[in-house]
Amino acid sequence: MVRDFIHLFYPRICPSCGDALRSHERVICLTCRLSLPQTGFHLQSDNPISRLFWGRIPIHSATAMYFFRKSGYVQELLHQLKYGKQPDIGIELGRWYGNDLLQSTEYRNTELILPVPLHPRKQLQRGYNQSEMFSRGLSETMACPCSTDVLVKQSETETQTRKSRFRRWENVREVFAIPQPEAIHNKRILLVDDVITTGATIEACARMLFQHGASTVRVASIAAPVF
Repeated sequence: MVRDFIHLFYPRICPSCGDALRSHERVICLTCRLSLPQTGFHLQSDNPISRLFWGRIPIHSATAMYFFRKSGYVQELLHQLKYGKQPDIGIELGRWYGNDLLQSTEYRNTELILPVPLHPRKQLQRGYNQSEMFSRGLSETMACPCSTDVLVKQSETETQTRKSRFRRWENVREVFAIPQPEAIHNKRILLVDDVITTGATIEACARMLFQHGASTVRVASIAAPVF
């Protein structure tokens, strides 16, 4: 009763559509949960995200939870996650998607979840790594450990926005490191990012993982553009 009274004056708002959350809804409203554009890529081994890496790096499987469209609800959700100080969005989405990934033979035997890292200075400014939040939710429902100190970003880079595929690759190709290679030796890794566009960041991270002994690398993200 006290909680409902507080919410009367300080309503909880769905970060996707902006409507007030009902008492039984957590983080994101049920309407958005049912209407956000899911890709279904976790059930398709041959999907547009997997094809991004063909001929570049041997990614085992790749998927995204939602399709990303400019000015859409998914874009607003990502904006609130990255810049709106709402890490719970990422955790909740990870919980949902972890259950989906467990239905796929491509992902259910994952041994270690690694979020694409931010540079420490940027993470300090933002307060958290949005990909780590998504990874935490995945870890919770997949019952798989998540580590944030195995894969690190050792130098800052310019924003990837508006860069070509080649320029994105040039921007990130030597900025990641594996300070604990023994942690990934012969492991089935799930590499997690918030958005996949050209795949340059994922490719740079995956190359480091393979160079230090990872058995397989799978990829999951919150969103990807409509291909």
